[in-house]
Amino acid sequence: MKKIFKYSVLSALTVLSCQLANAQWTGPKVKPTEKKEVKYGTLTPKHRTDPAMEKFRDYGLGQFIHWGLYAIPGNEWEGVSARKGAAASEWIRTWSGETAPKDWKKTYDNLYKKFDPKDFDANAWAKQAKDMGAKYMIFTTKHHDGFALWPTKYSDYNITKSPYKKDIVKEVVDAYTAQGIDVYLYFSVLEWNNPDYLTKEPQTEEEKKKYNKFLQYTKNQLMELLDLYPEIKGFWFDGTWDQSWVKAYDFTYNLEKELRAKHPGLIIGSRFRNDEFGKRHFDSNGEILGDYEQGWERKLPQEYEWLDGNDWDAVMTIPPNGWGYMKDWSGLYTKTTDDLLDMLMQTVSMNGNFVLNFGPDGNGLMHPEEDIIAKELGDWMKVNAEAVYGVRHVDLPKTKLGYYTQKDKNLYLTVFNRPVHNIARIAVPKKSTEVPIKAVLLANGQELKVSHSDIGLDLDKNTYYDVIIPSDFQSNRAFVIKMELGQPSKSSEKLMDAKM
Repeated sequence: MKKIFKYSVLSALTVLSCQLANAQWTGPKVKPTEKKEVKYGTLTPKHRTDPAMEKFRDYGLGQFIHWGLYAIPGNEWEGVSARKGAAASEWIRTWSGETAPKDWKKTYDNLYKKFDPKDFDANAWAKQAKDMGAKYMIFTTKHHDGFALWPTKYSDYNITKSPYKKDIVKEVVDAYTAQGIDVYLYFSVLEWNNPDYLTKEPQTEEEKKKYNKFLQYTKNQLMELLDLYPEIKGFWFDGTWDQSWVKAYDFTYNLEKELRAKHPGLIIGSRFRNDEFGKRHFDSNGEILGDYEQGWERKLPQEYEWLDGNDWDAVMTIPPNGWGYMKDWSGLYTKTTDDLLDMLMQTVSMNGNFVLNFGPDGNGLMHPEEDIIAKELGDWMKVNAEAVYGVRHVDLPKTKLGYYTQKDKNLYLTVFNRPVHNIARIAVPKKSTEVPIKAVLLANGQELKVSHSDIGLDLDKNTYYDVIIPSDFQSNRAFVIKMELGQPSKSSEKLMDAKM
């Protein structure tokens, strides 16, 4: 019995260590202890300095749109919810078990015959995104079901076979580009109903032949998207975790080369491919595979250091895990505008972009709660945008009041937790050559009093600058204090520290 228990514990620890080694997005990354020779590693420098990548770093706020055949059922069918049978609304084709409708996959695969979004207006979507403050958007060209929202030459399972017929991807790209919003295209490699797709590594000659056909098909579609929509700025890849794709590292390495050669400046996330050792997102030496970390999905880093200097974005849903349209939001915690503002400012304070997801219905209309949130975010951004766009991480001690961002000589504090005494106390290292010397409220332009408070805490490496918030200033949402940085008028007093 003791021996069995011993082996069980060892087995559990082995599994746990493997999980931790691959937990790229729940804590600090595990650094490889030995350097390997990697032939299929990264193709671009870690910190690209070209205009396209610099613009990516300045976006701050983006929009994701998940739209496809899954918008028709809205995560339910004939009055029965799929919540307990399918992980998320856009995964409803995988619905199985006792609650699943009879012949459900066949029913789903024929939904394209009903896809005719009468209220779809790409210009209205783009205007809403512009008013919300989005600087870029990511749009689903095709999800795991394989249905293409553009008139692809390489598959009959596309928008031209639906009653709608028109090129939805073109409508979206044109509308958002006209509003000055950069467009990125979501593309799922995985296709559930493609006869040539395999989940496992191909073994037999027949399997290899089939999967090679699928690989060429995937390449053709990606090249086609670049030909049809040259305005796009990048790809957001999904469905790249199966062993079939992982083992095709030579093909995917060369495909990335071809995509970049065809579209100089193209931005590709870390989810596209892996190295020859099967390492995804980061190669076997810990180097990022792509231009930015694509693993912060419905989660945020708690520490800036976890990012290791990589560019990144956070993609976030409003319901817990609903990307595509969900008819019924009842019984679920749906994120409030204040929740999302907090996540936005945490993200940009760590040099990331925050991308909020919308899931339009089968007619092309946003969920009513999405409309409300878009309006409220937009109202806030109209006042406080300069604390969001083009800002960078601030190397100051963390504050309990909210989040710091900085642009040039301007330091921004977005206050989520207003102090009861109305003193926003800014901790600054005593050796700093730049400290807050002036402050205003972005909400109304009111100048605020700034005073130096040398508190004299034992062994404290910081000194403090107090910004006084007017007691008559009222705000029912987070607000921003903008501070001008300049030289301190005097150095901090040198006090004797206690000997212990």
